[in-house]
Amino acid sequence: MVELDVQIPTAFDPFAEAKDADAPGAKEYVHIRVQQRNGKKCLTTVQGLKKDFSYEKILKDLKKEFCCNGNVVQDKELGKIIQLQGDQRKNVLQFLVQAKIVKKERIKMHGF
Repeated sequence: MVELDVQIPTAFDPFAEAKDADAPGAKEYVHIRVQQRNGKKCLTTVQGLKKDFSYEKILKDLKKEFCCNGNVVQDKELGKIIQLQGDQRKNVLQFLVQAKIVKKERIKMHGF
């Protein structure tokens, strides 16, 4: 009888590379990602901002600027993550650079 090596596909984890604490520079980048929800709906996440920033104030300004809803999620391993409705990656990148929260070289944009 022939044995087949079958691999079962697993769900894609967009935060997989951020979990590598040993990776060089893993903690110094701000990661902007988009996650597909159901249908055409998607979610933008911002992770890696410094802890001395007020996440709630940044979220309030982002929501007002881009006319979308969002919230701050606390993760055990990754810390606080800002979530926004829709694909707001380019808008968030411009906002963070324009508000001088993060330099453009320290931002990594992920997604489709």
